[in-house]
Amino acid sequence: MRQQGVTLIQMMSVLAMVALLTQLAAPAYANLTEDLRQAAAARDLAQSLRSARGDALLQNRSVVVQPLEGDWGKGWQTVLEGNQQLLREHRLGRPMRIAANLEKLRFSGLGVPLRDNGAFSGGTLQICQRAQGSSQHRVVVAPSGRVSLRSGASEAPRCVGP
Repeated sequence: MRQQGVTLIQMMSVLAMVALLTQLAAPAYANLTEDLRQAAAARDLAQSLRSARGDALLQNRSVVVQPLEGDWGKGWQTVLEGNQQLLREHRLGRPMRIAANLEKLRFSGLGVPLRDNGAFSGGTLQICQRAQGSSQHRVVVAPSGRVSLRSGASEAPRCVGP
């Protein structure tokens, strides 16, 4: 007599292997998802800064990009400096840690980033990884106004801490 199908022991061993592989793959999937979310936030931030610079050049007026509620990790908004007219707002779906060496970024009518005292300004915004004190994605604004997106591991002292 020929047997068809699988035995209970075979089925249980296959289920055990599937459960083990799922447990091994879940953290890797979570890390990949987090990295993709950080990369998207860095791209969105760089694009917002480029658009703000373009708006400042087109309108020949100062445009300010500032964090929402004082925290870049919640999102940012672009406003005209004189009348605080809101041009754009970008809220992040889930808050993340973004370390910056600037409180806001103001582009003059010539597209140059300036400090409040009129000096040229530049800065770096680092999207921090949760577990480590490092940054895989950085948005760099040169004193000339050029916005660049950089990726790759870097020591990020601003990311260290709570």
